Amino acid sequence: MNAGELINADRATLRDLLASGHRIDADAIAGWQYRGTSLGMPGFVDQLAWKTFVKAFHRDPGAALARGWNVRIRQTGLLGPIEPLLRKGKPFTFGHFRVEDPRGYSMPAGTDRGLLLDYGQGGNPPLAPTNRLRDPIVALEAGSADLLLGWSYLDFGIVNVPTPSFFTLERFAPIVDPVPAP
Repeated sequence: MNAGELINADRATLRDLLASGHRIDADAIAGWQYRGTSLGMPGFVDQLAWKTFVKAFHRDPGAALARGWNVRIRQTGLLGPIEPLLRKGKPFTFGHFRVEDPRGYSMPAGTDRGLLLDYGQGGNPPLAPTNRLRDPIVALEAGSADLLLGWSYLDFGIVNVPTPSFFTLERFAPIVDPVPAP
Protein backbone atom coordinates (compact mmCIF):
# COMPACT_ATOMS: atom_id res chain seq x y z
CA MET A 1 0.00 0.00 0.00
CA ASN A 2 1.14 3.58 -0.66
CA ALA A 3 -0.25 7.10 -0.34
CA GLY A 4 -1.38 7.09 -3.95
CA GLU A 5 -3.68 4.15 -3.26
CA LEU A 6 -5.36 6.10 -0.44
CA ILE A 7 -5.78 9.42 -2.24
CA ASN A 8 -9.40 8.73 -3.13
CA ALA A 9 -10.35 6.73 -0.04
CA ASP A 10 -13.48 7.95 1.72
CA ARG A 11 -13.39 9.04 5.35
CA ALA A 12 -15.04 5.83 6.58
CA THR A 13 -12.26 3.76 4.98
CA LEU A 14 -9.61 6.05 6.44
CA ARG A 15 -11.21 5.83 9.92
CA ASP A 16 -11.23 2.03 9.67
CA LEU A 17 -7.56 1.98 8.64
CA LEU A 18 -6.67 4.28 11.54
CA ALA A 19 -8.58 2.10 14.01
CA SER A 20 -6.95 -1.09 12.71
CA GLY A 21 -3.46 0.39 12.30
CA HIS A 22 -0.38 -0.76 14.13
CA ARG A 23 1.73 0.62 16.95
CA ILE A 24 4.82 2.56 15.88
CA ASP A 25 8.20 2.23 17.51
CA ALA A 26 9.09 5.85 18.33
CA ASP A 27 12.77 5.06 17.68
CA ALA A 28 11.89 4.04 14.12
CA ILE A 29 10.67 7.51 13.15
CA ALA A 30 13.27 9.61 15.01
CA GLY A 31 15.78 11.15 12.60
CA TRP A 32 13.52 10.89 9.55
CA GLN A 33 11.56 13.16 7.26
CA TYR A 34 8.25 12.03 5.81
CA ARG A 35 6.42 13.21 2.72
CA GLY A 36 2.91 14.04 3.86
CA THR A 37 -0.19 13.93 1.71
CA SER A 38 -3.45 15.47 2.88
CA LEU A 39 -6.48 13.18 2.55
CA GLY A 40 -10.18 13.61 3.16
CA MET A 41 -10.32 17.38 2.66
CA PRO A 42 -12.58 19.04 0.11
CA GLY A 43 -10.71 20.01 -3.07
CA PHE A 44 -11.08 23.74 -2.46
CA VAL A 45 -9.29 23.37 0.92
CA ASP A 46 -6.38 21.60 -0.78
CA GLN A 47 -6.25 24.49 -3.27
CA LEU A 48 -6.25 27.14 -0.52
CA ALA A 49 -3.78 25.36 1.75
CA TRP A 50 -1.64 22.49 0.48
CA LYS A 51 -1.92 18.88 -0.58
CA THR A 52 1.64 17.84 0.25
CA PHE A 53 3.99 18.76 3.08
CA VAL A 54 6.92 17.38 5.06
CA LYS A 55 6.77 16.20 8.66
CA ALA A 56 10.12 15.72 10.41
CA PHE A 57 10.86 13.73 13.58
CA HIS A 58 13.98 14.39 15.67
CA ARG A 59 15.14 13.21 19.07
CA ASP A 60 17.33 15.66 20.96
CA PRO A 61 20.23 14.12 22.92
CA GLY A 62 18.94 12.83 26.25
CA ALA A 63 15.26 13.25 25.32
CA ALA A 64 12.91 10.34 26.05
CA LEU A 65 10.75 10.92 22.98
CA ALA A 66 11.07 12.71 19.67
CA ARG A 67 9.82 16.13 18.74
CA GLY A 68 8.99 17.35 15.29
CA TRP A 69 7.86 20.04 12.92
CA ASN A 70 6.12 20.53 9.60
CA VAL A 71 7.77 22.03 6.50
CA ARG A 72 5.88 23.86 3.79
CA ILE A 73 6.89 22.67 0.37
CA ARG A 74 6.28 23.80 -3.19
CA GLN A 75 3.24 21.94 -4.49
CA THR A 76 4.81 19.76 -7.19
CA GLY A 77 2.30 16.92 -7.13
CA LEU A 78 2.11 13.67 -5.20
CA LEU A 79 5.28 12.28 -6.73
CA GLY A 80 7.03 15.54 -7.60
CA PRO A 81 10.30 16.69 -6.08
CA ILE A 82 10.27 17.87 -2.50
CA GLU A 83 11.26 21.54 -2.56
CA PRO A 84 10.96 23.32 0.81
CA LEU A 85 9.66 26.86 0.71
CA LEU A 86 12.16 29.23 2.28
CA ARG A 87 11.80 32.00 4.82
CA LYS A 88 14.92 34.06 5.59
CA GLY A 89 16.96 31.52 3.63
CA LYS A 90 15.85 28.51 5.71
CA PRO A 91 13.04 25.98 5.20
CA PHE A 92 9.66 27.40 6.28
CA THR A 93 8.78 25.33 9.36
CA PHE A 94 5.63 25.53 11.44
CA GLY A 95 3.41 23.43 13.68
CA HIS A 96 6.01 22.06 16.07
CA PHE A 97 4.90 19.04 18.10
CA ARG A 98 6.09 16.48 20.60
CA VAL A 99 5.68 12.76 19.96
CA GLU A 100 3.77 11.18 22.84
CA ASP A 101 2.51 7.80 23.94
CA PRO A 102 -1.29 8.12 23.65
CA ARG A 103 -1.87 6.46 27.02
CA GLY A 104 -2.89 9.15 29.46
CA TYR A 105 -4.62 11.24 26.80
CA SER A 106 -8.37 11.42 26.37
CA MET A 107 -8.66 10.49 22.72
CA PRO A 108 -11.51 9.71 20.35
CA ALA A 109 -12.38 6.00 20.21
CA GLY A 110 -10.18 3.90 17.96
CA THR A 111 -7.31 6.39 17.73
CA ASP A 112 -4.95 5.24 20.46
CA ARG A 113 -3.11 2.39 18.71
CA GLY A 114 0.02 4.23 17.55
CA LEU A 115 1.66 7.47 18.64
CA LEU A 116 0.25 10.94 19.26
CA LEU A 117 1.64 14.22 17.91
CA ASP A 118 0.80 16.87 20.51
CA TYR A 119 1.14 20.39 19.13
CA GLY A 120 0.32 21.86 22.55
CA GLN A 121 3.66 20.50 23.80
CA GLY A 122 5.65 21.62 20.75
CA GLY A 123 6.75 25.06 21.93
CA ASN A 124 4.53 26.98 19.52
CA PRO A 125 3.52 30.54 20.50
CA PRO A 126 1.09 30.47 23.49
CA LEU A 127 -1.96 31.59 21.51
CA ALA A 128 -1.20 29.61 18.35
CA PRO A 129 -4.37 27.87 17.09
CA THR A 130 -2.33 24.71 16.53
CA ASN A 131 -1.81 24.23 20.27
CA ARG A 132 -5.15 22.37 20.51
CA LEU A 133 -4.26 20.12 17.59
CA ARG A 134 -3.53 16.43 18.12
CA ASP A 135 -2.57 13.91 15.44
CA PRO A 136 -2.83 10.20 16.25
CA ILE A 137 -0.64 8.25 13.79
CA VAL A 138 -0.42 4.52 13.08
CA ALA A 139 1.67 2.26 10.87
CA LEU A 140 -0.28 0.67 8.04
CA GLU A 141 1.99 -2.38 8.09
CA ALA A 142 2.96 -4.10 11.33
CA GLY A 143 6.60 -3.55 12.23
CA SER A 144 7.22 -0.95 9.52
CA ALA A 145 7.43 2.82 9.92
CA ASP A 146 7.69 3.48 6.17
CA LEU A 147 4.01 4.36 5.62
CA LEU A 148 1.97 5.99 8.36
CA LEU A 149 -1.62 7.20 8.51
CA GLY A 150 -2.69 10.10 10.68
CA TRP A 151 -5.76 12.12 11.51
CA SER A 152 -6.24 15.47 13.22
CA TYR A 153 -8.59 16.46 16.01
CA LEU A 154 -8.83 19.41 18.38
CA ASP A 155 -8.42 18.80 22.11
CA PHE A 156 -10.33 21.26 24.29
CA GLY A 157 -9.79 19.37 27.53
CA ILE A 158 -13.37 18.32 28.24
CA VAL A 159 -14.27 17.66 24.62
CA ASN A 160 -12.43 16.51 21.48
CA VAL A 161 -13.58 17.95 18.18
CA PRO A 162 -12.95 15.78 15.10
CA THR A 163 -11.73 17.28 11.83
CA PRO A 164 -12.06 15.83 8.32
CA SER A 165 -8.26 15.93 7.95
CA PHE A 166 -6.45 12.62 7.39
CA PHE A 167 -2.94 12.31 5.99
CA THR A 168 -0.35 9.78 4.96
CA LEU A 169 3.33 10.01 5.85
CA GLU A 170 5.87 8.23 3.63
CA ARG A 171 9.46 8.01 4.87
CA PHE A 172 11.79 9.63 2.34
CA ALA A 173 15.03 11.00 3.82
CA PRO A 174 17.04 11.26 7.01
CA ILE A 175 17.20 14.64 8.76
CA VAL A 176 20.51 16.32 8.01
CA ASP A 177 20.07 19.65 9.82
CA PRO A 178 17.56 19.50 12.72
CA VAL A 179 15.45 22.60 13.29
CA PRO A 180 16.00 24.04 16.79
CA ALA A 181 13.09 23.68 19.19
CA PRO A 182 11.08 26.92 19.40
